[in-house]
Amino acid sequence: MGKIFSMLLSIVCGAFSGWAGGKLMHSDGSILRNIVLGIVGGAVAGALFNLIGINFNGYIGGTICGIIGACLLLFIWGRMKK
Repeated sequence: MGKIFSMLLSIVCGAFSGWAGGKLMHSDGSILRNIVLGIVGGAVAGALFNLIGINFNGYIGGTICGIIGACLLLFIWGRMKK
């Protein structure tokens, strides 16, 4: 039961990260796209930060990492559309 709750909480943190990243980057896309990019961005940023030796612990750290990842993915997405 603990793993399921932890996974759901991670998804919620990723969704919040995507929403916040969309607000920070002034994204004109849908909130659903921003949420998905937040969840994916959190995973990508977490892996990249882990490779260089930076670890974000806890849900607050994970949310910060997710916001950074969502901003990065939204930036890349915006450049690809142009």
